[in-house]
Amino acid sequence: MPLQLVWFKRDLRLHDHAPLAAAARAGPVVGVYLFEPEVAAAPDVDAQHLAFAIDCVTELRARLRRRGGELLLRTGDAVTELERLVDTLPVAALWGHEETGNALTYARDRRVRAWARARGLPFHEAPSGGVVRRLTSRDGWAERWDAMVRAPLAHPPVRFAPLPWHDPGTGLVAPEPGEPPTAAALGVVAHAPRMHAVRGGERAAHATLASFLAERGVDYRRAMSSPLTAFDACSRVSPHLAFGTLSVRQAWQGARRRAEELKASRRDGRDADPRWPGALSAFVSRLMWRDHFMQKLEDEPRIEHAPFSAAYAALRPRDPDPERLAAWIEGRTGYPFVDACMRALRAEGWLNFRMRAMLVSFASYHLWLPWQATAVALAPHFLDYEPGIHYSQFQMQSGTTGINTIRIYNPYKQGVDQDPAGVFIRRWVPELAGVLADDLHAPHAMPALVAQMAGVRLGREYPLPIVDHATAYGEAKQRLFAVRESAAAQAEAAAVLRRHASRRGRRA
Repeated sequence: MPLQLVWFKRDLRLHDHAPLAAAARAGPVVGVYLFEPEVAAAPDVDAQHLAFAIDCVTELRARLRRRGGELLLRTGDAVTELERLVDTLPVAALWGHEETGNALTYARDRRVRAWARARGLPFHEAPSGGVVRRLTSRDGWAERWDAMVRAPLAHPPVRFAPLPWHDPGTGLVAPEPGEPPTAAALGVVAHAPRMHAVRGGERAAHATLASFLAERGVDYRRAMSSPLTAFDACSRVSPHLAFGTLSVRQAWQGARRRAEELKASRRDGRDADPRWPGALSAFVSRLMWRDHFMQKLEDEPRIEHAPFSAAYAALRPRDPDPERLAAWIEGRTGYPFVDACMRALRAEGWLNFRMRAMLVSFASYHLWLPWQATAVALAPHFLDYEPGIHYSQFQMQSGTTGINTIRIYNPYKQGVDQDPAGVFIRRWVPELAGVLADDLHAPHAMPALVAQMAGVRLGREYPLPIVDHATAYGEAKQRLFAVRESAAAQAEAAAVLRRHASRRGRRA
């Protein structure tokens, strides 16, 4: 019986996988996951991404096998490896999810589609989450998203149809299952040492979501802002959403069930923490926010490299200052809270949203670095890196969308607000461990004797500020608003708003 070939990419799960469920209805299923050297060696990929992906595919293979399916692992160019499989197996159709990725994966997907057409092989692609391909208007997008998350989950059969090579009469030999390649073989770089590995796979995804919805998330709305509390209080499911071990629909429906449980508790007179409704509301809004930003890259792939608004194309230099870029990405800018956040990110592979925004703001405004360079430099450090969110957010925080409020974060104020006693700074910038809290956020202002008593030689153990805050802030604001107030920028802003703003009401 002809095979249905399911190509897994950033959708490494068994449940709520529409292409897998549909393929299973059509016949025996074999899955394939491709380790692609061209994609893996790109500057936005890190060894932590490969390790997480290997966790995911290892568990997925075991789950498929328990149901009578198979997952093949192959290393090489996508078209080449898919063609080898189709040449040696009786493949009737190819199935997969649409992907909103970077320019490399976008070009790869186009090559695969062209190959499938030329070969006469049906290629069935399903939407991924709430992102809509070939969207003509944002009118009604929010309503479509609401309908998507409320739709029933797509589940595979308890048992897949028997694979043809299990029948001796077919004469087919089972293909080699394949093994994951090493990072060295793929050319994957480890951009920084990680403190510990975050485990991938559906089991870890659902356990992480469950612990958030049951306990950790109760103070989510308030605690998400500070790195002191966000590492525990945030959902931490973002890597699982990025690799597809958890779908947006599963996360939304899990939160909805939890909200109903809390309502039932209140009706029955049982205590329910009053913080939960706000926490769950904030969480589901973030799920929608995620797809909203990914839709921007889907609609306009060029924003990976070019500003939303062409009026800002010459705002910053094309090439970054190498010394400033290195100081920023290595966490040695002389701004303790900025450096602590960067070092934490490099070690943990995760950082809360507010602090991510501050890092980008500091690079874009204080250091006046081009967002294209800083976006690529920072991407490998996020385990939950999603190109659609990443580039949209970099542009928003860098002031090049033309439609968003400009926020230039004051790194001193952020430190005082989010880490008043300097606990986070002392953990990640141990050079300053002996500095009193009153001096910790701006150690360069300490008198020499106080610094000596604290055991710090500024400019040696810890650097002096790479730029002066007041001067950099003033210059950035002046340059930015000179463009923003121009007639060209205002005309561009209207076009960007029409194309990318989320709005309810009219249906596309």
